[in-house]
Amino acid sequence: MKVWELGEFGLIELIAKTVGKATRHDLILGIGDDTAAWRTDKSIQLGTTDILIQNIHFNLDIATWRELGWKALAVNISDIAAMGGTPSFAMVSLGLTPETEVDNVVELYRGIKEIASKFDVDIIGGNISRAPVVIIDVSLIGKASDALLTRSAAAPGDQIAVTGYLGLAAAGLKLLKSKRKLDSKTTAFFREAHLRPRPRVAEGQILVQHGVRAAIDISDGLLSDLTHVCKASHVGAKLWINKLPIHALLRSAFKKDWLRLALSGGEDYELLFTARSDVIAKLTDIMSSPLTVIGEIVSDAPGQVTLLDEQGKAIKWDETGWDHFKSPQRGKR
Repeated sequence: MKVWELGEFGLIELIAKTVGKATRHDLILGIGDDTAAWRTDKSIQLGTTDILIQNIHFNLDIATWRELGWKALAVNISDIAAMGGTPSFAMVSLGLTPETEVDNVVELYRGIKEIASKFDVDIIGGNISRAPVVIIDVSLIGKASDALLTRSAAAPGDQIAVTGYLGLAAAGLKLLKSKRKLDSKTTAFFREAHLRPRPRVAEGQILVQHGVRAAIDISDGLLSDLTHVCKASHVGAKLWINKLPIHALLRSAFKKDWLRLALSGGEDYELLFTARSDVIAKLTDIMSSPLTVIGEIVSDAPGQVTLLDEQGKAIKWDETGWDHFKSPQRGKR
């Protein structure tokens, strides 16, 4: 069997099975959530890593080196946010071609430093190696209080909610790749959404403080990431497409494609979480970012997400989200 036949998430399950259960008593979470988590004498420590590869995750024809630096750290910070934690220390490893301009490497680190300063993250090390294409590999350590947000804590009766808007990052990628002409303000808006995501660290901490325990960040796509939560929690979900938070610019600029971008596009790095209705009602008044209820957790059909139209009828939807090996062209965004 080839890895593309098994798929990214099937491969992760196989790796977890091969590695086996952890033996250290201080480990809280290993393979399978947004970060690993382990207990120290004073706190819970969080660890995550993510890799960006040229022509798979980014294209230097449409992204600047500074934007790449921002995004490389942002996607890791978002994992920490999805656990309700705060980021602390980052290590950056690079694979570079010998022809890479030194000025470009400096610009990359300027982008990393820019977002690091916003979230009080220190860059403390890394590695550099020769490679056939540019590779940016970031590892990030963070910390959390005694409570965590996890994928496995959703319960029947919970409402499903998201921060911000859906589909903007995928729309930005589609716009930049097509070289379609829109007005400069709209183009800049979508470019920012795709290349300079804003991790929801403060929002994740607010969720934990108000008793929320189930969350994930939207990286692979709303449907895909909600399915991860359902599988980990052994529950099902009903999703109301008429409730999805869709920005007016997305509807107007992508009239035929906005729903697909919102459901399956990915890379929004918004927080998707579940909680009781009374908890979410309180959160709506507290959050600085928009908060939208888009569905409910149910006990039937564990591991499955059912899409419902305005009349409550189920909709068939084949495109769930991103998989590095099963997605079109096997890995090219």
